[in-house]
Amino acid sequence: MKILVTGGTGYIGSHVVTELLNQSHEVVIIDSLVNSKVSVLDSIENLTGKKPIFYHENLINFGTIEKIFKDHTFDLVIHFAGLKSVSESVEKPLLYYQQNLAGTINLLRCMQEFKVKKIIFSSSATVYGSGNEGECIETMPTGQGITNPYGKTKYMIEEILKDVCTSDPEFSAVALRYFNPVGNHSSGLLGEEPNGIPNNLMPYIMKVASGELEELSIYGNDYNTPDGTCRRDFIHVVDLANGHLAAFEVLKTPGFKTYNLGTGAPTSVLEMVNTFEKISGKPLPHKFVERRPGDLAEIWANSSKAARELNWHANLTIEDAMKDTLTFLKKHS
Repeated sequence: MKILVTGGTGYIGSHVVTELLNQSHEVVIIDSLVNSKVSVLDSIENLTGKKPIFYHENLINFGTIEKIFKDHTFDLVIHFAGLKSVSESVEKPLLYYQQNLAGTINLLRCMQEFKVKKIIFSSSATVYGSGNEGECIETMPTGQGITNPYGKTKYMIEEILKDVCTSDPEFSAVALRYFNPVGNHSSGLLGEEPNGIPNNLMPYIMKVASGELEELSIYGNDYNTPDGTCRRDFIHVVDLANGHLAAFEVLKTPGFKTYNLGTGAPTSVLEMVNTFEKISGKPLPHKFVERRPGDLAEIWANSSKAARELNWHANLTIEDAMKDTLTFLKKHS
């Protein structure tokens, strides 16, 4: 198939593009490079022997995106592109609503114009909001108690996709709700490289391990969990990437569908630190600081629907993620 991947040079997008090329699909990438580097294309080529067609463009520029659709005939779209910092979204809500919502609307307008009827959307567990602590299943309500504009854009895009599916009985949309992606490609050629102090745990651990940051701040050690630190569902990014390919089969049936992609088992922040120390053989400097407002004690995925309908399972472990992260650090130090 010929597949358009928006945000295809980003952390998750680049792993999905690699899997697509390895399965002989033709890939076109649109990416603004806000969250990534163009050098990722070389890494993808090294891993697959193929280089995807690449456009350095932003989805908010409708005319440019429309021209790309005129120049190609796409079978489906995988949509990652969007701003993704929770804290920045609180500081700059209009930027997030403009980029994430207007960009998605432009993409869907082009799909409608050129009769592309299938899309996989990169959604998030944030759509469940602050009221759904513990195990999350797709039948739970969404959109209630979301504490930041980033999470609200994910929820709103899901609602837009529902409405498009209602308006067009041939349209098929799958929203994959990610939990906490970690790790990278086992080659060490692809990984997460955020700028500044990261929002997510694993990139923070990487920057401390590399000496770029002095120590890891763990936000709170007084939660009602076994070791007092928050627990999350950390899923290896390669398992996550394979979840997108597993969704192709259900795209054949029109309508809107949602799937959780997680391991189904939470791991605490302190357990992550201890595992990294065990795998690396070195201490990871860390300190406990005040809780962050809005952090849940624990949240994890019930992924039984993905197992049942997509025949998808998370196969890689936290230890695998740590080993792959160390390989990435060695190659990039």
